[in-house]
Amino acid sequence: MIPEESRFESDPEELVGDPPLPDGWEIGTPDATDRFEVARLTHLLRAHERHGRGWAGASVDDVLVEVSEHGLRTRENVVVRDPEGQIQAWGSVHDRAGGRMLYVHIVSRELAHPIARKCSEVLIEWARGQARAVGAARGLETQQIDTGAFEGDDRQYAWLISAGFRKVRTWWQMTRPVEPHEVELVPDPDEWEARGARFRLVDREGQGLPDEEDLRAVHDVLEAAFTDHFNSFEESYAEFLHRLREDPGHRWNHWWLAELVDDVPEELDAPAGRHPAVGALIGTVSHNATGPDSSYVSYIGVVDAARGRGVAKGLLRTVIADAARRGRVAVGLEVDADSSTHAHQLYESMGWRTKYVTESWHLDVGVTD
Repeated sequence: MIPEESRFESDPEELVGDPPLPDGWEIGTPDATDRFEVARLTHLLRAHERHGRGWAGASVDDVLVEVSEHGLRTRENVVVRDPEGQIQAWGSVHDRAGGRMLYVHIVSRELAHPIARKCSEVLIEWARGQARAVGAARGLETQQIDTGAFEGDDRQYAWLISAGFRKVRTWWQMTRPVEPHEVELVPDPDEWEARGARFRLVDREGQGLPDEEDLRAVHDVLEAAFTDHFNSFEESYAEFLHRLREDPGHRWNHWWLAELVDDVPEELDAPAGRHPAVGALIGTVSHNATGPDSSYVSYIGVVDAARGRGVAKGLLRTVIADAARRGRVAVGLEVDADSSTHAHQLYESMGWRTKYVTESWHLDVGVTD
């Protein structure tokens, strides 16, 4: 459930009492109402991306997801300021699900190595403390810190390894171009049928929330589809909905369900008057400040009982057609390079290619250490 108050410690000095920083350097929290501080954090994040993959995509909205008051029920932040008050390092933690804490670790690329390393040490010590705080609040013995790195970022590698993190997974960040004629890939991206399956947007009246049964069906399908996948943690419906609505690219008209309407296996059931939901795709908008936007597949999942019936391919064809209808130039997605389902083979057969590579790094923190 979403807590009434954050499970994190809000005072960084409680977690990093005597930071190993030179005189005049300080730790604190960012001010989301200060446009200059938000702009500085955006600059740091974009520089981090540019170094790691050759180009920057983050925006002010991506920063505000982490630091704004709205997000602080499930997030907390720390910054390191130099003697002039300039933010030179930024850490953010996200209480993602029971046992899993996401961690953003960014240090200015303009700093000399010795002071950059000290900033990194401060951020990691703070993250360890937050892991103990959130783990204790959830009643856990061990709390995982899940952070990432771009492939080949040797500076980030060195800091994570020295802190005890281990690389656990590689992710291919894939994209495919979208052509205007691909709007005809499906009869209507809002709803269509093929091979006994119906693909449709979640039901919604006007500009309000979609039908709750549809939203719960999306959550249930994705929870079931990813149960045996790498690093899967059970996420409550409330946590799931809260997190996805925070995404700057969130749009309700980018959520699709796949239902079986013919030849339904006996093991599948559904509420009275409804067809069993067997697949789901959640898309978002990827904004481009200098050109046309793209679509992004945040999640796609199919339950075991419906695999082999073209459900995943149908959902992907739907999001491509929808992107073409909206004048988007591409559709992106992330795939586990070591997935047992070999999902990348489907994506490659449909035109996706790897644009860059990221990695997951984990550290397990004993809550009572």
